[in-house]
Amino acid sequence: MHLSDFISENMESIVQAWEDFARTIEPPALTMDRTALRDHASAMLRVIAKDLTFSQTASEQSEKSKGQGPRDNDDTAAESHADARLLSGYTIEQIVSEFRALRASVLRLWSNSEKRRQDVDPLDIIRFNEAIDQALAESVGRYARAVKKSQNLFLSILGHDLRDPLEQSIMGASLIMSTTYIASKHNEVATGIFKSGQRMLKLVNNLLDFTRTQLGSTLPIKVKKTDIVNICLGAVEELRKNYPERSIEFSAKGNREGLWDEARIAQVFSNLIGNALQHGAQKEPVTVQLDSNSDEIIVRVRNKGTPIDREKMQSIFEPLVRFTEEDSIGHASETSLGIGLYITREIVQSHKGDILVDSSREGTTFTVRLPRAPLFEGDCTVTTVASSTV
Repeated sequence: MHLSDFISENMESIVQAWEDFARTIEPPALTMDRTALRDHASAMLRVIAKDLTFSQTASEQSEKSKGQGPRDNDDTAAESHADARLLSGYTIEQIVSEFRALRASVLRLWSNSEKRRQDVDPLDIIRFNEAIDQALAESVGRYARAVKKSQNLFLSILGHDLRDPLEQSIMGASLIMSTTYIASKHNEVATGIFKSGQRMLKLVNNLLDFTRTQLGSTLPIKVKKTDIVNICLGAVEELRKNYPERSIEFSAKGNREGLWDEARIAQVFSNLIGNALQHGAQKEPVTVQLDSNSDEIIVRVRNKGTPIDREKMQSIFEPLVRFTEEDSIGHASETSLGIGLYITREIVQSHKGDILVDSSREGTTFTVRLPRAPLFEGDCTVTTVASSTV
């Protein structure tokens, strides 16, 4: 008897063995009743048994090993099982243990069967293991995506809830700072609250941008005719106040006008220059250069210091990746979640530009190229605001 026939004829015994194991896992299946539990197992076994009856190419075998085998429905039984297990409080390790138990139950019952053919075809075992791996990959993949989505939703809600009280605190501190009759020590406290609030608000805004992209949305941008030099100078002046001991050298040449989202491009400058200050040698200046031609603006932000390792260069724009240089200044970690460069890349790409990094003993340079008039696709979330002034 082939393994596929054995599974079909002994479905009840296999499912019962698997259910017995599943009931031993803590926590118990709080939201999955016995019928649902057995339906998932039966559905997965039917798919596996059916798969064993078909021939398979080397390419199909490779795709299956990645969890990308053929699908009859949008949601497979293994994926539905993962959804139910997540609601029941199971960990991903517990889900994996269930599939190990399913594999072991089938093979043990088959090996003990009197109807098992003596001359076992090794291909049956290979194909069965491939099918189990396919189901496991589907289940783990669905579980991981669901967890990631719920985490990002939580962070998004948290960010929104934090932003309003932060903005109120900043406004209150700004009001106190503008008062002329209060004691100087009170003004210093208000200034500290104001600066701390601004740093926290930047972290919250970065967090909201990050969760938006992780949930499948593009960063919203509203472009208008603007002067990119003024945008950059605003970021430079703000960072000079925050880093009074550091030197930022700025230069610009060529046509300064273009269609950009002013607030988003300011984010790019603030993130790149702030990153250069944090990770560059303290006694060396950070240089910011803006060059332009007829079609695009080229921005270069340079700092001197220990070069970035080549291995880290590969993932420098990925979220939640951080690196520390020996000569980084002490408060670098206070304003970094490891998503600043990721958000910078997303903003640049939303403007149809690109960003590159080069690092050597001479220093590290981030180069941004921005089209002067980006050509947006019809389904891109962009609002163009007309303006006759710069």
